[in-house]
Amino acid sequence: MRGKHQVKADRMQESEYITRSDSETFDLARKLSEKFQGEEVVLLTGELGAGKTVFTKGLAAGLGLTNPHEVCSPSFTLINIYPARVPIVHMDLYRLSGPSDIFDLGWEDYLGRGVIVVEWAEKMDFDVPAIRVTIRVEADESRRIRISGPSDAQLRA
Repeated sequence: MRGKHQVKADRMQESEYITRSDSETFDLARKLSEKFQGEEVVLLTGELGAGKTVFTKGLAAGLGLTNPHEVCSPSFTLINIYPARVPIVHMDLYRLSGPSDIFDLGWEDYLGRGVIVVEWAEKMDFDVPAIRVTIRVEADESRRIRISGPSDAQLRA
């Protein structure tokens, strides 16, 4: 796993990593979430099969979920909640048509009640303070993972 960091003038930090396996993607996310306080929102974007759910499993491991491999994409259930050091609210917006559907899920009810992880976050057209993770599959099947967020401490993975 290879990474580089860049601090922007507006106190946003952006980090970029290359992972070459699911286990490297998992470990990157685990290290990131070990420092979470419990009210973070993580917005994941990337094509189908890019590794968003693998990244979510790593986040769950870092948050102390006993069996992070029980994490699965909630494409049909839309929301899964996992008990860990703090609750993990895992949302999948793939099947939703727009922001009104997101609000119908009770989005606001979960804010501040644990770590919220949102797959297919590009469907959200409203702004929310969050850690943004973009996963891109490269030609060699490695993953280019860009993580940006509001503070340095949240992004040291």
